[in-house]
Amino acid sequence: MTAPILSEGETLVATFTPDRLTYWRAHLIMAIALGAAVGLVLLWQGNPYPVMGPIGAALAIAVRALYVASEALGDLWTLTDRRLIGPRGLTLPRAQITTARPFFGSVQVITATGDKHLIKYLADPAADAARLTQALR
Repeated sequence: MTAPILSEGETLVATFTPDRLTYWRAHLIMAIALGAAVGLVLLWQGNPYPVMGPIGAALAIAVRALYVASEALGDLWTLTDRRLIGPRGLTLPRAQITTARPFFGSVQVITATGDKHLIKYLADPAADAARLTQALR
């Protein structure tokens, strides 16, 4: 995580960083839910080894989680008095942001043009959405 370079006179208001525990919890929930779904489909199809579905789903999600962790946990969102700066060069002028609300463990930011962005894996998305909404006023 590297802080973005601010323009001259620009003031840092808040930062939003992903939470490691929330990241792993989300992947565990995804593995359990998708594993159960795959197991039920295999049972429905009459497969003699339906337990392999949940095992395969859990392994696939675990590998994905390990592979993506460094990138996902390195995403830094910064709110300044002029803009919201996201990862990979995303910049949203504050005047364009209309809504910030909690959304499945993330904060969904909606712009005036209807674009939607997720600030993912936050420890307390409701508090962060409230903090972002308050700062935008």
